[in-house]
Parts: sequence; structure tokens; C-alpha cells
Amino acid sequence: MEPAFWHKRWADNQIGFHQAQVNPYLQRHWTALGVAPGAKVLVPLCGKSLDLAWLAGQGYRVMGVELSRRAVEDFFAEHGLAAQVAQRGAFQVWSSGDVELWCGDIFALRAEDLAGCTGLYDRAALIALPPEMRQQYLALLGELLPACKGLLVTLDYDQALIDGPPFSVADDEVRAGLAGWQVEVLEAPEILGESPKFQKAGVLSLVERVYRIRR
Repeated sequence: MEPAFWHKRWADNQIGFHQAQVNPYLQRHWTALGVAPGAKVLVPLCGKSLDLAWLAGQGYRVMGVELSRRAVEDFFAEHGLAAQVAQRGAFQVWSSGDVELWCGDIFALRAEDLAGCTGLYDRAALIALPPEMRQQYLALLGELLPACKGLLVTLDYDQALIDGPPFSVADDEVRAGLAGWQVEVLEAPEILGESPKFQKAGVLSLVERVYRIRR
């Protein structure tokens, strides 16, 4: 996806991917992952997610990465936070307390940017990317996160019936892309009944898969 696509989505407020509550999978499974208290947690393609504040409230240092400046501004405004802004490499970094939002292209991240990062939470990054970019993204995680525990959420459906994003990501693609990681499915509920858009497109099954990943 070109950056212009996401900038337009935010400018037009077409952000159906934004959840109005903290993700229930995050609340249900995060503690059991065993991410050390106070650890830095990477949240890629984070938007203005409420999950960022939830993680910070659990005592973690949160590093969100987001392409859209509008999303970053909205997060701090909606939480009543005054952000300090600094330039770090290719990113404009907005920070307040235990939350840092790095505004820029995630593929510009360097190893030093993620030094000490041992947690990962991906609810909407992998499924936001088309196939070739997914491979690049998973390779980036493997390169920059040598030791990590995290939670990954995907969708799996018949991509021929409706185009993404969110894109369908099959279980075998996740496991191939995270070769060298321990990959465990924690939940795989059928959520078609909650998704009128997919029903209208003729989709017969929509599985949301929740993974515990470690290396």
C-alpha cells in the first residue's frame, strides 16, 4: 500500500479498523505472555489505538509506529496529553510518559531504534499489508527483534471475494514468515456474524486467529 492510501483514509476519517474499546484478546492474553514488567513493547501501524494507553497503564514502555501524523495527533489530543516532539532519524517521535509514537514509515526502522524492545503487539499491522509487503514486514521483525514475546492477530477468509485491507493471512503464511519463532494459536474464533461487510460480499467464513509468538 502506498503511503498516500493511508493518509487519505485518515483525512477522510475512513478508519473502520479503529476500535472504540481496548482489544479483548490483548486484555485476555497479554499477562500470560510473560513480557517483563517495564519492558518496551513495539506496536506497529498503531493508529490511535486505545491499546497503547492500556499497555502503558500495565506498566510497559510503549513504542507505537504510525505513518499518519493525523493519527498521532489524535491519540494525544483524545487522551488529553501534551506531547514532546523530537526528530530521530527518519521519524518524528511524539512522547508523553511511557508512550512514544514514532511517526514515519515502519520500514525505515533501524536496529538501534528498537534496542531493548522485548515485547510486540500486532493487531492491525500484518493484515493491513498486501502479500509482498507482509513478507518484508515479517523479515523486518526477525531482523530487528532478536529476543521477543508478543501477540499477533490475523484474519483468514476467501480473498477472492473481497479485497483488503484488511487482508487475509493464512496460518501457513504466518508460520513461514516467522520461521525461527515459536508460534502458538491461542484462539481462532469464527467472527463472520459480527461482520456485515464480509457477509454482503458472500464470504462464508471469517476466522480471527490470535497467536502467541516468541523467540
